[in-house]
Amino acid sequence: MVSKASKKPASKPAKVTKTPESKTEKVKPKPKRRGRKKKNPAHYVNAKEFTQDIKNYYDSGTDDIGNKLGESIYKIATGLSFAPNFINYSYKDDMIGDAIVKMFSALQSKKFNLDTGNNPFSYFTTIAFHAFINRIKKEKKQRQVITDYQEMVYDEIMNEYSLNDASNSTEEPE
Repeated sequence: MVSKASKKPASKPAKVTKTPESKTEKVKPKPKRRGRKKKNPAHYVNAKEFTQDIKNYYDSGTDDIGNKLGESIYKIATGLSFAPNFINYSYKDDMIGDAIVKMFSALQSKKFNLDTGNNPFSYFTTIAFHAFINRIKKEKKQRQVITDYQEMVYDEIMNEYSLNDASNSTEEPE
């Protein structure tokens, strides 16, 4: 008796193809790919829909950007914040906020020219990238000011202590 565990499922027979020389060759069937289909990531922005949303906003003539266009801008800024060069900053929320403000101001002033045929996703991603870099520069400058102040105060305290210590050691008790 053969156990069920040792039985292998029957595979498809190998395909036989003829070559011009009338020789037969066995071709192995390709293995089936398994896995699930990838859904759109949480920060994915469809470029065609984004372009159409911008066109609709420009044609509307109002200051109301709309939910879909606003969500696309938010997704661009948030998605860029997960790039390896921005992921470990503690002020990542400030970076995202600055990027959103810059992208909204570019939309309101209609800086993107739809007639050029360029990809608006790359244009607004570049705006967000530069906003991130500017925030990093501001935070670095602020951190440097704090560090300089701390060093100055530390030096003053150390000088004061050393002067007091020196004056106390020169006085002789009677």
